[in-house]
Amino acid sequence: MSTAPTDDFDDAVARVRSMILRPEVELAEAPAPRRMAPEALALTAEIVQQDEELGNGRLVVLHNPAGEDAWEGTTRLVLYVDAVVEAELAGDPLLPQVGWSWLEESLAGADAEHWALGGTITRVQSESFGAMIERGTEGRVQMRASWTADVADLPAQVQAWVDLLATACGLEPLPEGVAVLQPRI
Repeated sequence: MSTAPTDDFDDAVARVRSMILRPEVELAEAPAPRRMAPEALALTAEIVQQDEELGNGRLVVLHNPAGEDAWEGTTRLVLYVDAVVEAELAGDPLLPQVGWSWLEESLAGADAEHWALGGTITRVQSESFGAMIERGTEGRVQMRASWTADVADLPAQVQAWVDLLATACGLEPLPEGVAVLQPRI
């Protein structure tokens, strides 16, 4: 098995690196796992609004040009999302189903073709006591999912992940036809 990067993967990664995302998203590359696939990319993102972190996530892209039977393809994406939600929403037993619909809608909205999708949604509701009583009740939603896609479709997959993170953090979708502009440096 060759470990030299392929042109397809390099091209897809270059297109991801040139993506312009909504201003609340702080995206960065992270060290990618090296033993799971010959080629990999890891991204982290934070949603920050008015200097407050609303949530964060990680997306790992694993690519094996030879394919992997367990993946049903050559490119597997693995995501993690952790977002603050209202305490009442965290207590809602339907939150996992709603969170899963956010993922499916984000993939569809970005035209991110995919298959072999699976994952889990966890709702967390925390009560603070003692010296931390002023924190009150806090809620979070945590999502873990993976799916297979075509490497050429990588920018759409990344857009779907960012859209999911924004939705989980309670950001309104950008209106159709509104373009995000690159800030001047």
